[in-house]
Amino acid sequence: MGDGPAPLARCDSPPPTPPVGSGVVTDLPPLDPAADVLALTRALVDVPSVSGSEGALADAVEAALRALGGLEVERVGDAVLARTNLGRPTRIVLAGHLDTVPIADNVPSRLEDGRLYGCGTSDMKAGDAVMLRLAGRFGVPGAAPAHDLTFVFYDNEEVEAVRNGLGRVARERRGWLYGDLAILLEPTDGEIEAGCQGTLRAVLEVPGRRAHSARSWLGANAIHGAAGILATLAAYRAREVDIDGCVYREGLNAVRIEGGVAGNVIPDACTVTVNFRYAPDRDEDAAEAHVREVFADAVAAGATLAVVDNAGGALPGLSEPAAAAFVAAVGRPARAKLGWTDVARFAAFGIPAVNYGPGDPQLAHTREEHVLVDRLQPAEDALVAHLSGSTA
Repeated sequence: MGDGPAPLARCDSPPPTPPVGSGVVTDLPPLDPAADVLALTRALVDVPSVSGSEGALADAVEAALRALGGLEVERVGDAVLARTNLGRPTRIVLAGHLDTVPIADNVPSRLEDGRLYGCGTSDMKAGDAVMLRLAGRFGVPGAAPAHDLTFVFYDNEEVEAVRNGLGRVARERRGWLYGDLAILLEPTDGEIEAGCQGTLRAVLEVPGRRAHSARSWLGANAIHGAAGILATLAAYRAREVDIDGCVYREGLNAVRIEGGVAGNVIPDACTVTVNFRYAPDRDEDAAEAHVREVFADAVAAGATLAVVDNAGGALPGLSEPAAAAFVAAVGRPARAKLGWTDVARFAAFGIPAVNYGPGDPQLAHTREEHVLVDRLQPAEDALVAHLSGSTA
């Protein structure tokens, strides 16, 4: 392990002027951490930040954090890092991604019947807004949180793992991620979701022989040849695994199929992409071995199988004191995280991590994505109480 955060002098002086070329935003309304959490959520949603295009929003977040005056702030690409250095015996890391999936005619945001609609409202700009509120409360001179705090706003979470901004921070500024507990403000509908599933993608390619469709018997139809793979998937029975009282349900599904050359050609190739969501009691190697076992007959019949992405999950880790204290503070039992989140990165460093945010995970990535307004303030209040020590 590398060194953790080095202690610094108190940040009583005005924040440093951003260096020339830092890209601090000048053409967008400034983000105000003192604004209420709904207003902050709207402001964040109204700045488009599809994966790979987070720069403007990262600029705005960086400017807001620097202006607070009580935080050490650092920029790593389009990830913005900030932390207190008060000499507390414990440190809590709060993390959230700035990017969204592609916009579906749902920006700017729209407030209607107690719901805030817009791309990223649930996943996860509502959580980012809560983080900014916490930074505004605890990241000013004279603030006295019970723990030192680190805030990590990062890019490219919604795309392939190699581009993930938190991964870049882990490689280039690992010490910024160390703490006694990490809380990712991913959408959990105000519940604590512990650990996460692993996720594997594999591509099965079925060979065939091209021919004119009027003389189909002279060829071998690769799309028809994929029928066995699809039948295997349809018949697959997923495991349910109980770990520390959290039930993880696995799933193996086709998520893409490609084949065909033209309307009068028997296709000579067909590919089926499958996604395996696996419980965290399997590691990456065990997950790959399972997928290869499931499709052993298809491979024996001539298909090829290539694993193109594999990110391991994270065990709940609820027995760790810092995690147990947070669960107790929220006052409700934790449940399993059905999905992959960056808690896995923290778990790989031996840092207990949980997901806790105001968004609804079932609305993530949908055209009608929204967050219930009445979920916002309770999430902020619970975190304020815990971070200030009033729930200890």
